[in-house]
Formats: sequence, structure tokens, C-alpha cells
Amino acid sequence: MKRVVVTGVGALSPLGHDWATVEARLRARKNAVQVMESWKQYEGLHTRLGAPAAPFELPSSTYSRKTTRTMGRVALMATRASELALLDAGLLGDALVKSGRMGIAYGSSAGTPENMGDFGKMITHKTTEGITATTYLRMMSHTAAVNIGVFFGITGRIITTSSACTSGSQGIGYAYEAIKLGRQVAMLAGGSEELDATGAAVFDTLFATSTKHNEAPHLSPRPFHAERDGLVLGEGACTLVLEDLEHARARGATIHAEVLGYGTNSDGRHVTQPNADTMAQAMRLALEDAGVPASAIPYVNAHGTATDTGDAAESAATLAVFGEKVALSSLKSYMGHTLGACGALEAQLRLRRHQHVAHLPPLDLSTARARRPTAAPAPR
Repeated sequence: MKRVVVTGVGALSPLGHDWATVEARLRARKNAVQVMESWKQYEGLHTRLGAPAAPFELPSSTYSRKTTRTMGRVALMATRASELALLDAGLLGDALVKSGRMGIAYGSSAGTPENMGDFGKMITHKTTEGITATTYLRMMSHTAAVNIGVFFGITGRIITTSSACTSGSQGIGYAYEAIKLGRQVAMLAGGSEELDATGAAVFDTLFATSTKHNEAPHLSPRPFHAERDGLVLGEGACTLVLEDLEHARARGATIHAEVLGYGTNSDGRHVTQPNADTMAQAMRLALEDAGVPASAIPYVNAHGTATDTGDAAESAATLAVFGEKVALSSLKSYMGHTLGACGALEAQLRLRRHQHVAHLPPLDLSTARARRPTAAPAPR
């Protein structure tokens, strides 16, 4: 089996796109949540909070109309994050990228909502007006992975992980397995998601969005807080370059971290209700794959979406696997729930923290302190 390391990182997030900016935001304890004024026009939409990605620019020399015509915002962010990751890895323009020895494992919950709306208009208005040859390519769930591949000319295996909130995490996991088993030398892995009112409406119907702080965005979301009232959606993209350790060493690459294990499973019980037992089993599978005992883990970066049932189930699962002494917190109090991007975005932020800062303050709002899972809070 091959050892797998991280040699490149690129991200676009609500907190910023470079570690210095993100670190300053975290140290100032300022979240990126804001009132989405445009959402007020939607009758029946209860939440008004969102965390858009910080403004970013695309180099006009490479991001031309021709190269981006199949991309909506979700694919553009994914492609730019991948470009930054390849640059960080020293592989941008390298022969490895197009050799067939590099692949992609990448996901998002969905494609660009605006283009989904074009097909919605067809159904309601009985006309194909507005639908073009690229409409589907921008709205398809695998748009990020496919556009990354075309933009960089990647000809290795492509794994599209459209699995809602686990899209980015599974992208990293499947990329790790592809390299570990010797199927690829390197992989671009991660996830992307764009913020849209339709996404907020999805969670509104599940009574899962934050609605009590619509005029006070700095107070929400509040993962694991007794008075948490639901999630806030965010957006962004993150790509990690995963690489065979021997190959990385041979080319003198900077090694940011090593991926030791991965575990994934399915609840097999309900589409939206969390299951603490299978959550715990997924963590045990990752520990088993890594060959690491639970007692060796000092900290868990929680999913922590600030929903009543989700936080309770995750607390119970973490307690069952790691006991009550492990530290636990959620980055979503700072940048919202970025859905398909969250697994990759949060992985790279933790990676950067351990690289550059030995004593960063706890990553939670003073009004929303994350608690150690000494006991599972009861659902309200």
C-alpha cells in the first residue's frame, strides 16, 4: 500500500482565500455571516442569513469566455481553487497533470441553481427559451469535477462525489484510496458549493435553518449551544493535491500533511434524520484504516451544523468513540455550512492552523461556545 500525503492546497472561502486573512478573521472572532437582502423577496422563506465567499478575481489570461462557458459559479470556484492548489504543489503546468497518472475526486450537492431554473421555466412556461448548449453542463451535479478535468486536461480517473454535506470529505477519501491502492500517483480532491436562496429553502422546509437572528448575523449559527436554532448556509471551494509519498519526495515537494485513514458508510434508516450509531461506526472505520487508537486523537473537527438533532447525534457518536476528554468544535460558527465544500474547506483550515499557529484561540464565537461532548444534549 502507498502512503498518501497532501502537497498542495487551494481555497476560496467566506473567511478569505489565504491563511493570513483567515487567521486574522478567526483571531478577531468575527464570523462571515451576513444578512442576504435579496432573499427578502421570497415569500415563505424564513431565514435571511448566509455566508458568501469573499470576493475573488479570475485571471483574464486563462479564464476566457471560451474556457468558462460551461461553468457556473460552483464550477468556477472549484476550478480556481484547483489552480491555486496545483500552484501550491508546484504542479501547475507539470507533465504529471495530463499524463493520466493524476485524477480527480470532487463533489458538490448540485450544480448552478440559476441553470436549473432554466429547465424549471421550460416545465412551467412550456418553452425552451433560455436553454443553450451549455445550460446542462453548468447545472449538472458533477459540473465541478468535469470542468476541472477539461480546464487542466486531466485524463486520469474521475470520481464525482455528489453526496450533499459529505461531497468534499468523500472526494478526499476516494482520492486517498485511489493513490493508496496504486491506481493514481496524484489526485485533485475536494468540493465546491455556491450560495443560493433555493438552497436555503431546502433547509427551511426541514425546519433546519437559523431564523431567530435574521437581523443579527454575528450571533448565528451556534453549533452545540443550548440555544442553537439552526444552520446558516455558506459557499466556497477547496482543493487538496494528494500525492504518493515516494513521488512527492522524489520531486522535492513540500509535504503539508499525511492522510492516514478514511471511513464512510450509510445510515440505511432515514434520508435526513441523523443516526448516532452509524456516525460512530464511520469514525471507527477511519481509525481502523489508519491503525490509530481513539485515545491518540486529541481533537475532533465536528460537522456541527447547529441543528437540534444533528448536534445531539454527533455529540453522542463522538462521546461513544473518543470518550469525554477529546476536544470538539465546529468551524461552521465562522463560515456557515458550505455543504459540498465543507469537508475540504475545514480540513485545509485545520491543516493550515497546525502548520502555522501553535496556539490559535478556540474557533467558536463567544456567544456560541462549542462544548466537549461530556453528555449528548437531548433534542428539543
